[in-house]
Amino acid sequence: MNNTIPTITVGELISRGEADVQTGPFGTQLKASEYVDFGIPVINVRNVGFGEIRDAELEYVTDAKAEKLKAHQLQKGDIVFGRKGAVERHALIDEEQSGWVQGSDCLRLRLKSPSVCERYASYYLRTRAHQDWMQALCSFGATMASLNQDIVKRITIPLPSLTTQRKIAAILTAYDDLIEINRRRIALLEKIAEELYREWFVRMRFPGHQDTRFVKGVPEGWEVKRIAEIYKTSSGGTPSRKVLEYYNGDIQWLKTGELKSLFTCRSQENITLSGLESSSAKIFPARTVIMAMYCAMPDISIATYDVATNQACCAFLPKNNWLHYGFNYYLLRAAQKELVMFAHGAAQQNLSQDIIGKYQILLPSKSLVEKFGTAIEPMLQMIQQVAESNEVLTKTRDLLLPRLISGKLSVADLDIQFPPSMCEEAA
Repeated sequence: MNNTIPTITVGELISRGEADVQTGPFGTQLKASEYVDFGIPVINVRNVGFGEIRDAELEYVTDAKAEKLKAHQLQKGDIVFGRKGAVERHALIDEEQSGWVQGSDCLRLRLKSPSVCERYASYYLRTRAHQDWMQALCSFGATMASLNQDIVKRITIPLPSLTTQRKIAAILTAYDDLIEINRRRIALLEKIAEELYREWFVRMRFPGHQDTRFVKGVPEGWEVKRIAEIYKTSSGGTPSRKVLEYYNGDIQWLKTGELKSLFTCRSQENITLSGLESSSAKIFPARTVIMAMYCAMPDISIATYDVATNQACCAFLPKNNWLHYGFNYYLLRAAQKELVMFAHGAAQQNLSQDIIGKYQILLPSKSLVEKFGTAIEPMLQMIQQVAESNEVLTKTRDLLLPRLISGKLSVADLDIQFPPSMCEEAA
């Protein structure tokens, strides 16, 4: 870090009355039985991301309960940490989440200093250097990383001028805003594509359905088939971790945790040709549908590039070239929701290629699948393009982040246009 940049600890800010830390409500204050289906959201550790709220699996309390927990209600600019496990993560609360309640497994930092921009502080907390510091300190002598108020007070924030802080925040926020816009575009396109599949192949309102003869509820020309009759399935392998030459090569190598989106991103690890040949790993072509068979179920994705996988992944290679990859994805994803019920294993629930291959599905006619592929292709191409754009934006932002925070990349002489989401702060 640039030594000319002054620093301040959270503890110093608290002693000045310019910050405070609040632990989440005790179990007696907020019981699991008090959660309701709709109401005021409660942020638990699983909802804490890297600067943002993960709104999947939110829990809720009534307005009356939220009022009783007023000391734990959140305001715009608050920073929420998870107390157990994911201590390196935090969430910056925005206007939309103001009034939500912090959960029992969270800590809330409220900055009230005229010399600290909350958004800038949040970006500092996203640097690798800070995250490594948090992990090391919170894991010392413990089986699970644990965060408390004393550790939060020891957080040291680099403190350039407020103008510089806001400029840094504006640059990084511009990237995050674009990434969020793209995420929403992807979500909308995915919803449209899935709805088209459901309309044609679940509700049976496909083009020409009015003139189609149905036999026992099944359109004429459609067949009940086992997955193994339609797809050749295959899994991968893991090169020995003891041989360094097997890794950091040019071959992308996916694990189940990377099957989170419709299209796969670039793999976190790459292997070499010798690593591929030394194991049961094999290269699957782009557009192959890949499904998790182990604990990451029900993850499933379409391979964006030629890719190898570990043994916990199942690849589906269509036996007919008219089976469009988009149709394969939605067909297998629908089947997967039932396949997980056949998973077995004491320690963790697993699927196998044998279980998958025996599962029966209803296969539409070739002409209809081809027609569906033509209709869905533009949407899938757009989803892939936007997803790849987000990869570039994320990588660029992550490269800029430490350089901006450390002062290696100066913003003093830059005329920064603040993004719309920061207009209030700019004023």
